[in-house]
Amino acid sequence: MFFSPKDLKHFDYSRDLGDPGEYPFTRGIYPTMYTGRLWTMRQYAGFGTAEESNRRYKYLLDHGQTGLSVAFDLPTQMGYDSDHPLSEGEVGKTGVAIDTIRDMEILFDGIPLHKVSTSMTINATAAILLVMYIAVAEKKGITPEVLQGTVQNDVLKEYIARGAYIYPPAASLKITVDIVSYCSKHLPKWNTISVSGYHIREAGATAAQEVAFTLANGVAYVRAVIEQGRLLVDTFAPRLSFFFNAHNDFFEEVAKFRAARRIWAKIMKEEFKAKNQKSCMLRFHTQTAGSTLTAQEPNNNAIRVAFQALAAVLGGTQSLHTNSFVEALSLPTEDAVRLALRTQQIIAYESNVPKVIDPLGGSYYIEGLTSDLESKVGKYLDEIEELGGSVRAIESGYLQKEIHKSAYEFQRAVERGEKNVIGVNIFGEGKRIGKYATLRVPPKLVKRQISRTRSVRRKRDHTAVKIALDSLRNDVTAGRNLMTPMLDCVKKYATVGEISEVLREVYGEFREKPIF
Repeated sequence: MFFSPKDLKHFDYSRDLGDPGEYPFTRGIYPTMYTGRLWTMRQYAGFGTAEESNRRYKYLLDHGQTGLSVAFDLPTQMGYDSDHPLSEGEVGKTGVAIDTIRDMEILFDGIPLHKVSTSMTINATAAILLVMYIAVAEKKGITPEVLQGTVQNDVLKEYIARGAYIYPPAASLKITVDIVSYCSKHLPKWNTISVSGYHIREAGATAAQEVAFTLANGVAYVRAVIEQGRLLVDTFAPRLSFFFNAHNDFFEEVAKFRAARRIWAKIMKEEFKAKNQKSCMLRFHTQTAGSTLTAQEPNNNAIRVAFQALAAVLGGTQSLHTNSFVEALSLPTEDAVRLALRTQQIIAYESNVPKVIDPLGGSYYIEGLTSDLESKVGKYLDEIEELGGSVRAIESGYLQKEIHKSAYEFQRAVERGEKNVIGVNIFGEGKRIGKYATLRVPPKLVKRQISRTRSVRRKRDHTAVKIALDSLRNDVTAGRNLMTPMLDCVKKYATVGEISEVLREVYGEFREKPIF
């Protein structure tokens, strides 16, 4: 394979590339990029109860992490308290268990929320966890105006790829708009949505599909906020952010990030008539690809993660999580997360890569690949528009089918030996080699979490809780913004499950229809 100027026949520097920090931001959203400030090293963490996760956050901060990223367990994500029958076996497994504001207070004990930015990977219950964070900050004497961070708040991708939804799409979209509208007034430094392509890619999408489906969801959110929230685009768009996967095809991943920036800039300028340059900037967090980690020869994962992380940096990410090499086996131990963080730090402080802005810019291959991905993404975006937009494409099953087909084709290619996975179908026996320390959540932690939740319920002012929940129910029914009544509920020690149940009563629950 060979690339030359003929591969860039219609390439125009000003239109397609531009200098770093200039529209269309292909080369990065800031003029100095990492020469002025490194990306945020934000390791995704959370397990067991708030105490264990708090210790892990402090451990990571002590070892040089520069931002927090909170993983919540499945019951918290799905709006169930830890003692709910459906929570059994899942408490504290995929993240930290949060039932009441008391858990949130413990989670951030000793952490200066006015100095550290916090990302929370939460969607269906995003509004509840965000108001808990606000309430904890206020208890520390910190006003919402200074809080910095992100709430994922991307419910559309849950219907497409991940499945952690509760309410029907229209209701979920309404809550998303509530968060954006509220934060635009009260949390000006907060990223109100992290439109997530990561989970779409993990479900089996190609690089082009990851970008296309993510940006289509982004368009749906912008339209909803303008129409439902009645906000001008430049009042909220600068606080939108994105979340992408860093996969194994090194150069394709670099080009993917560059293409995504260029496409989003054009969408915001041409379709939404954004006048603020920041509205056109696609700011994104990256996580290395969990789906590429193998239980066979786990040490190989550390090498995969290093190259994926480098692709994210060369692609211009604003923050980065590097997976731990044992994550195909269990939750990561302290040693494993330290090595994952050190991977970023070696790129940042030893490789000298950050000293050059967009070092691959101008490469015949990279620029051609970036334009090729832009073209593929454009075709998908056109098809989604013809279907009536992202929500209609989800309801019809189109997006899900496309991802399923890609996932199936990839797995078949692995099985036929057309896609190489070292230690699985090439250069190995496909067996786990060596013994590795693993992290399990002991049953006693689950019992402690349930005990604390029940204790909070017993000791709180029951009349005040009932009044707050009734007020919330009235606001849900009336279609009003839910952030303020939710904030009142959590301050009265209403639980995540109780607040979610109020919304379930009014909105109902979504049940996916078969798409094949």
